Amino acid sequence: MKNFVRTRRLRTYETIRKMVRETRMSPSSLIYPLFLVEGEGIKEEIPSMEGQYRYSVDRLGEPLEEIEKAGVNSILLYGIPKTKDEEGRGAYDDEGVVQQGLRAIKKRYPKLYVVTDVCMCEYTSHGHCGIVKGNYVDNDATLKKLSKIALSHVRAGADMVAPSDMMDGRVKVIRKKLDECGYTQIPILSYGAKYASSFYKPFREAANSAPLFGDRKTYQMDYHNRKEGIRECMLDVEEGADIIMVKPALAYLDVIQEVSERIPVPVAAYSVSGEYAMVKAGARAGCLDEGELICEMAVSAYRAGADIYISYFAKELAMYMREGRIG
Repeated sequence: MKNFVRTRRLRTYETIRKMVRETRMSPSSLIYPLFLVEGEGIKEEIPSMEGQYRYSVDRLGEPLEEIEKAGVNSILLYGIPKTKDEEGRGAYDDEGVVQQGLRAIKKRYPKLYVVTDVCMCEYTSHGHCGIVKGNYVDNDATLKKLSKIALSHVRAGADMVAPSDMMDGRVKVIRKKLDECGYTQIPILSYGAKYASSFYKPFREAANSAPLFGDRKTYQMDYHNRKEGIRECMLDVEEGADIIMVKPALAYLDVIQEVSERIPVPVAAYSVSGEYAMVKAGARAGCLDEGELICEMAVSAYRAGADIYISYFAKELAMYMREGRIG
């Protein structure tokens, strides 16, 4: 009788299981999203995102100390202004909340790597990601604003900018503006394949950015489409993107995999607010193990091909990696 293959030999003990792991991870690949609000003395929990908070600039030390202690060295900043207008002028105000936050962070935590979200939805009175004409977001008019936002962030201290608006041509315009102003070393992390997803609902509460009319399906992508996502990512790389993001992560592992295989730049996966909220709700109901699911979700994204993982669980993941639970 011919011997059968005993693949279980490599699963006998934890030592050998770790030795032959195909997917490896490091805390250096994690990015933690952070919400800034205008005002003083503010730390307010986001109702739909248990354990996540909005901070005023003067209280940034609290989350940044936690992030540093956890071993996470990169953050993604979002700003929430007190006042909004139709053209989102606060987004490129040199005294805006993100700009103030950047200067404060760089003064106190110079080694922290700071990525900023470049978009207008948090700053516009209508909640859309660009300049609205009639009931339609004007692509080309929005591009001029996005380049101003990116430049303002970089001048305030951003290490990387991440356009999330999904306007056609925005990477090219931002790259041109930064280069013209001498910031050739600043990389662009493009939200390359950003799908119009129900997973974003808690974020819209966190950032107070839900659109007042319509939806974002004329610029964010139809979740039925895989090839379109690949094309979007290819176009962004041609325009100058240094890193490509797929968002959300959990329901788009097929897109992450194909982007990783076909696009010759690092790939980021964003585990979004809805994914976070589902884990928290399931754990609270007692029907799942929070830590185990956090690890499994992260590993699935890395296994699919992600090089960078943006997650509200970044601190926990860094701890699990140090403990050898994953990674």
